[in-house]
Amino acid sequence: MPANRPATAEPRLTVTRPPRRRLRRALASALPVPVIGLVLLVSSGNLLLPLRQVVTIEAKMASKRDFFQDPVVERLLMKHGFRVRITNMGSREIAKQDYEGYDVVFPSGQPAADLISRERARANRPVLLYRPFVSPIVLATYHDYAEVLAAEGVAERRPGPDGRPMYYTLDMRKFLDLSRGKRKGVQRDPGDGYRWDEIDRDDRVRNGNKILAQTSDICEANSAGTYLGLVAFVEHGNDAPDSEAEAERLARRIKPLLVEQGLPSSERAETYLSPDGQSIAPVTVIYEHQFLAHQIAKEAETGATDDERVLLYPSTRFVTEPQLVALTGEGARLGELVSEDPELQHRAMELGFRARSATGGATGDELARFLTERHIPVPTTSSDDTRAVLPSLPLLEKMIEIVGDCPDRTDGR
Repeated sequence: MPANRPATAEPRLTVTRPPRRRLRRALASALPVPVIGLVLLVSSGNLLLPLRQVVTIEAKMASKRDFFQDPVVERLLMKHGFRVRITNMGSREIAKQDYEGYDVVFPSGQPAADLISRERARANRPVLLYRPFVSPIVLATYHDYAEVLAAEGVAERRPGPDGRPMYYTLDMRKFLDLSRGKRKGVQRDPGDGYRWDEIDRDDRVRNGNKILAQTSDICEANSAGTYLGLVAFVEHGNDAPDSEAEAERLARRIKPLLVEQGLPSSERAETYLSPDGQSIAPVTVIYEHQFLAHQIAKEAETGATDDERVLLYPSTRFVTEPQLVALTGEGARLGELVSEDPELQHRAMELGFRARSATGGATGDELARFLTERHIPVPTTSSDDTRAVLPSLPLLEKMIEIVGDCPDRTDGR
């Protein structure tokens, strides 16, 4: 190297650090997203849900699917690792069709559940039964129609707030008499049943249709089959038939009182609660929980109840006991959960169901407290109401087939 050339300095790499203030802003904008998400997962109890195996329960259900399709119930079931996939059909249809490949079936009443239990027992494949809640059969109507029946002496008002009742007791004998053309002890042609405008002295309803209660399809729905049993009990002198010949004669006699059929049970309640319900079906057979769920939701939304819609409680009554039939081990786990989990039982009450007591009996105490807190009138049952006895299962099936002209669906099993 030439001696006179100046020395060259070594090159240096300079690393520029971002200002601390800018770094803090970047961290502040990025960190809260996962942190907030973590807090929400922990607080909701769902932190481990993505890692937990979720069991899909295949189910056939009738009207009590209202419970399982409720968003709150779906969330609570998911918390316990269950997802319920529902095939919707009537209670009797559930019992009469094939239910292989299903974990649970949930008809709305005991007769259909008994059909399934007997069939499985004959095949040496027993089932487990769960009764998480109950819901009585009621006749849903509108205030003006209930007042027409009260003026006629067929219905009796139960005390209500501000003198406007929400519940009435219906004399089933007198109600059916009107449908048969008998009024105040005077019988005209039995085929010429009374119409609403014939007994409406104050021109409240202006309806020329026959006086009767409309039901769901008798061939499919438990509510309709149960109402058939109530009508048969009253028409048979407050007694159930005890022979096939007697049951067949009785079924043919009451058939004209049960001719307005056709809608699935859920649609019957939806029609009643629709704006046009009064013109379609002034009196319709539904479950108590469907009416109470409507009133609870109405009060939560508006701060007041729906005073135009009321219930008629038949003096002759039969409390339906829906039975969840577990066909598999996973189905049994679901049955135990909905019957015993406090959160699910509380939600059932919020949906209008009467929860069962620790000893297995039906109780409305918690429901009464819940309704009272929300200023919703509490339904009460008169102690002198007659409790109906349904015909034995084979006789009830025979009567349903005669009244409904039901097709034979046993081949589907």
